[in-house]
Amino acid sequence: MLYAVGDIHGERELLDDLLAALPIQPGDRFVFMGDYVDRGPDSRGVVDRLIEHARRHPSIFLCGNHESMFLDFLGWRNEAWFAGDAFLANGGDRTLASYGYFDLPDPQPHQLVLPPTHEKFFRELVLYHREGDYLFVHAGIGHAMVHEKDLEFALRRAKAEDLLWDRSTQSVPHSLGVTVVYGHTPSPDFEVFWNTPFSIGIDTGAVYGGKLTAIRLPDETVFQV
Repeated sequence: MLYAVGDIHGERELLDDLLAALPIQPGDRFVFMGDYVDRGPDSRGVVDRLIEHARRHPSIFLCGNHESMFLDFLGWRNEAWFAGDAFLANGGDRTLASYGYFDLPDPQPHQLVLPPTHEKFFRELVLYHREGDYLFVHAGIGHAMVHEKDLEFALRRAKAEDLLWDRSTQSVPHSLGVTVVYGHTPSPDFEVFWNTPFSIGIDTGAVYGGKLTAIRLPDETVFQV
């Protein structure tokens, strides 16, 4: 089975509780939807836990817009890392605190050196993952993709900005031949947003008092803590 896990945002305790609650079997795989950092109390602890989890279970880690902002803020360079000027305004101070940034003698972004395992983790984040009848993206697919019928062609044309930030296509029908599983946009009631067969939204507002959600595929069973 394949488990997709929604936006964690520094909520290490919820992540531990959710992983402990899943009926994981040998060979099960995971896709984590991005936004591991910011706003919550323990971004560093979340990354530690994810790294440890991936040693025991095959895992894909998507890049979220919050990782994009964080890495751009640190001065890292990649076409998928941008908007670092908005990092602190979006809860980035709590991520920095978890990494000891404010304990530096003269805190400057370029002076924050991440643990080697964390640097490897962040550098290997991907923008999307296709498996079976599902496409996993952090935010959305963008209007350019909505009108395409060839999924591979659409993904080659996809913009990082859409995959990381788009909130406009979750409810839109499409002809891509997959169900798009996404995070990024909690529904108003903090519940899973079902728009099948087109899309499923699994950001259920864990950092805002909602639940942390995993969905098991292909039976589409939901687990929450």
